[in-house]
Amino acid sequence: MSRAYSAIRPGATALTWATSPSNDVHMVQALLLSIGQLFDKRIVAVFAKSMLVTLAIFAALGAGLWFGIEYLVATHFSASQSIASLAAATAILIALLGAWLLFRIVAIAVIGVFADEVVHAVEAKHYPERFAAARDVSFARSAAMGLRSAGRALLVNLALSPLYLILLVTGVGTAIAFFIVNSWLLGRDLGDMVAARHMPAAELRRWRASTRLARFATGAAGTGLFFIPFANLIAPIVGAAMATHMFHRRNAK
Repeated sequence: MSRAYSAIRPGATALTWATSPSNDVHMVQALLLSIGQLFDKRIVAVFAKSMLVTLAIFAALGAGLWFGIEYLVATHFSASQSIASLAAATAILIALLGAWLLFRIVAIAVIGVFADEVVHAVEAKHYPERFAAARDVSFARSAAMGLRSAGRALLVNLALSPLYLILLVTGVGTAIAFFIVNSWLLGRDLGDMVAARHMPAAELRRWRASTRLARFATGAAGTGLFFIPFANLIAPIVGAAMATHMFHRRNAK
C-alpha cells in the first residue's frame, strides 16, 4: 500500500469497482466540480501556459510545413514561386483536416507537462489531507509522461488509420471507432497523471489493470469535449481535473 492509500478498497473486485451504481454519480460530480474550478487562478494559469505552448507548437509546425513544401516544389519540381506557394497553401489546408487529432495529441502532451499543477489545485481545494500525503512528481517525469502519451496517441491512431478509412463507407463508423480508441488512450493517460502522485510504479500497474472500465468512462468524457467547438480548448484541463476527482472519490474509504 502506498503512503496515501490503496488503489482499491480492500475486498472490492475490479468489476464491482468499475460498475458500481454510484460511479455515474461520481462522474457527474467530477464534471461539475471540474467546471466550477475553471476560474481558479491556478487553473487559469495552467490554461494560459498550456495554450501558449500549444499555439507555439502549431505555429512552428505550420511554418515548417509551409516553407518545407514551398522549397521542395520550387527546388525539385522546377515550379514558379507562385505555384510553390499554392502547393504549400494546399498542404496547409489538407493538414487542417487532421487538426482535431493533432490538437488532441499536442494538447495532452502539453497538459502532461503541467498536469501536476492541475492535480495540485484540485487536491488542495477538495482533498487537502490527500494533497498533503501525495508525493511530488518531478518536471522531468511529467514531461516524459506527456511525451509518451502523445507518442502513444499518434502511433495507435496511425496504425488504425486503414480501419478509419474503411469505416468511412458506414458514415459513422470512423467517428465511433475514433471515439472509442481515444477514450481508452485518454482515460489511461489522465488516470496515470493522478495516480503517479499516490502510488509507486508497481502498484500503478496493478491499479491500471483493475480500473479499465472506470478510466475508459473518464476518457470518454474528456474525448467528448474534444468534439465540441471551443469546449475542446478546455478539454485537457477539465479531463485532468475530472481524473483527479474520480481517483479520490472512487477510492474514498
